[in-house]
Amino acid sequence: LYRTGDKARWRDDGSLEFLGRDDNQVKLRGFRIELGEVEGALRLLAHEVAVVVREDSPGDKRLVAYLVAPGADAAVLKSALRAKIPEYMLPSALVLLDALPLSPNGKVDRKALPAPELLASSPSAFAEPRTATEVTLAALFSDVLHLPRVGLHDDFFELGGHSLLATQLVSRVRGAFRVELALRELFEAPSVERLALRLQSLLATQQGHALVPALARAPRDQALPLSFAQQRLWFLDQLEPGSTAYNIPGALRLTGALDVACLQHAFTELVRRHEALRTCFREADGQPTQVISPPAPFALPVTDLSAHEDGEVEARRLAEQDACEPFDLAQGPMLRASLLRMGAHAHVLLINMHHVVSDGWSMGVLVREVAALYEAFSSGRPSPLSELLVQYADYAVWQRAWLQGPVLETQILWWKQHLEGAPATLELPTDKPRPTTQSHRGASCPVHLPRDLSDALKALCQREGVTPFMALLAAWQLLLSRYSGQEDITVGSPIAGRRVVELEGLIGFFVNTLALRTRLEGNPSFRQTLARVKESTLGAFAHQDLPFEKLVEELQPPRILGRSPLFQVLFALQNAPTARLALPNLTLDLLSIESATANFELELNLSEDSEGFAGTLTYRQDLFTLAFAQRLSRHFVTLVEALVAQPERPFHLLPLLSSEERQTV
Repeated sequence: LYRTGDKARWRDDGSLEFLGRDDNQVKLRGFRIELGEVEGALRLLAHEVAVVVREDSPGDKRLVAYLVAPGADAAVLKSALRAKIPEYMLPSALVLLDALPLSPNGKVDRKALPAPELLASSPSAFAEPRTATEVTLAALFSDVLHLPRVGLHDDFFELGGHSLLATQLVSRVRGAFRVELALRELFEAPSVERLALRLQSLLATQQGHALVPALARAPRDQALPLSFAQQRLWFLDQLEPGSTAYNIPGALRLTGALDVACLQHAFTELVRRHEALRTCFREADGQPTQVISPPAPFALPVTDLSAHEDGEVEARRLAEQDACEPFDLAQGPMLRASLLRMGAHAHVLLINMHHVVSDGWSMGVLVREVAALYEAFSSGRPSPLSELLVQYADYAVWQRAWLQGPVLETQILWWKQHLEGAPATLELPTDKPRPTTQSHRGASCPVHLPRDLSDALKALCQREGVTPFMALLAAWQLLLSRYSGQEDITVGSPIAGRRVVELEGLIGFFVNTLALRTRLEGNPSFRQTLARVKESTLGAFAHQDLPFEKLVEELQPPRILGRSPLFQVLFALQNAPTARLALPNLTLDLLSIESATANFELELNLSEDSEGFAGTLTYRQDLFTLAFAQRLSRHFVTLVEALVAQPERPFHLLPLLSSEERQTV
C-alpha cells in the first residue's frame, strides 16, 4: 500500500476498504502512474513542465504533459521520453507552450491549461498549409474528421481517423486530384505535409493506381442486374425460402410529443428517395433482376400498449416477433415499420429491412433522414434533403461493368496469393457434437474493454502506426489461435464497401466481407503480430472491391457441410456514425434487440463509446453454450490487458485465465 500510495483499513468483516490515495498518483491504462516521476523525466528535456490528468469528455481520462521548450519538436521529445520511462507512463499528448499559465500566487494554474484539441488554434502549435495541394488536403482532412481546421503537421490517425474514415478520405482525394491513392499511402504519410509530397510525386510520374470509374445513372428501359452480393442472397433465398437469417431489425424509442401523420409522411418520402426500398427481385430469361415499383404511401401500423399491464415486456416480445418475420423477395416490400404506443409521450418504432437492400450503414442513413424529414414536415416545411444523384441499381450496373478484365484479374490474383495454403477450417473446441447441418440459431453475451484499457490500447496503436481495428483483430486472432492450437488464422470482417463518395448517402447492400489471414508461426509478440496484421489488412483493403461471393467462386475452396467457406469466425468494429438524435419536442434513442441468429460460428462485434470498446460475442447454439461464450469473452479481455502491458512478450506466454480461474485450476 505504501508503494502504490493507497490508504486503506481493515473492516470488521475482514475485508479491505480503500480510503483514497495521494494526489500525485493516478490509475490510468490499468497501471498506477506517479505524476512526479513523469514530470522528473520531462524536466531533463524542457525548461518548465506540468503533467495533468484531463477528462475533457466524460469517462475519457488521459495523461497530458505541458512543456516550455523553445525550438523543440513534440515528436522528438516524445521519442526521447520513451527511452526514459515505461510505455504505460507516456503521456497521450505533449503540448508545447510559450509559457505555463500561473495563478496569482505564482504556481502553475492547472485549470487554465488548454485542452490538446484546442492547440491547433494556437499560433505556436498550428502550421498553416502552404501550397495549393496542402490547402486542398487540409480541407479534405477537416471534412472527413469533422474538425474546424487541420494543420500542416497534424496526423490523420492521431486526430481520430480510422480505416473507414481513411477510405472516405481516399475517395475525396480521388475526386479532388483525379489520382487513385492507395490506403497504404495514407498510413505511411498520415500528415497533410507528407501526404501532399506523395500526391505530387504520383501526379508528376502518373504512377497512381488506375482510377475507379465515375458512377453514373443507368438507363431504366432495360433489365437491371443484381449486384454480386445481392445475387448471393437471392440464391440463398431460393434454397431456403422464408429464412430470416438476413433480416436487419432495429428499434427506436421516441420520447416526447409525436405527430404520427408526420412520421408516416417521413417514411413515405424516404421510400420515394431510395429506390432500393421499393425494389423486389424476379427472374427474367433465367436471370434474377431488380424490379423497382413506383412510389406509394407508406403503411405505418400503430399498436396501442398504453393500457397493457406490462407494456415494456410486450413491446420487447413484439420487437423480437417482428425481427423473425420473413420477407418475400419476389413481392416486397423490403422495408417495414410499425409503431408501438407506450403512452401519451412514449413510443417505440420498430424497423426491419432485408439485407438484400440494406446493411448496417444503411440503418444509420435511414434514422438520420427520417429524423430530418420529420423535423421539416412537423414544422410545415418541405423536405430539406437534396435529391440523390444515383441509386443502388446504378451501383449494381456500375459494379458489373467495372469488375471484369484486368481489374478483376488483379484483384483475384492478390486474394489467391493471400489465401494460398490457408486452412479450410478453424478447429475450435465445441461444447456439443458438430451436427451435419447447422441452423442459424444464435445467442450472445456482452464484451467490454474498460475505458482505461481501451485508452491504453489506442495509445499503443498510435505508437505502432496501426488502427484500433487492426489491434483488436490481432488480439482476437491470437485468442483463437490459443483456443484452437492453430498458427494460421483466417477471420472474416465486414467492410463498408462505399469507396465512391456518391454511395455514402445511399441505402443499399454495399458491405463486403474480407478474409483476413494472419500467420502466427514462431510465437510472435503482440508488436510483431501487429506488423503482420497491418500488412495483410492494408493489402486486403487495397483489394476490397472483389465481392466475397466472386472470391469463393474463383477459389472454389473445399465445401464442408455445415461450415461456411474460407472462414467460420467473424470480427467487426462498428464505426459508422449512429449518434443520438434530438428533435424539437422529441428525442430518438436506438434500442438493442437481442439477435436470435448467427450466420457464423462466432461473431465478435465491437464499437466504441464513452465507456470504452464494448459489444457482443454471438455464437451458434448448435455448437456452443452461454458458459463457453462468457469464458471466451473474459479471456479476450484478460489477453488484451496482457498484450497492452507487455507488447514485446511472446503471446504464448501471456495469461488468459483470471486470478479466480487460476485458483480454481
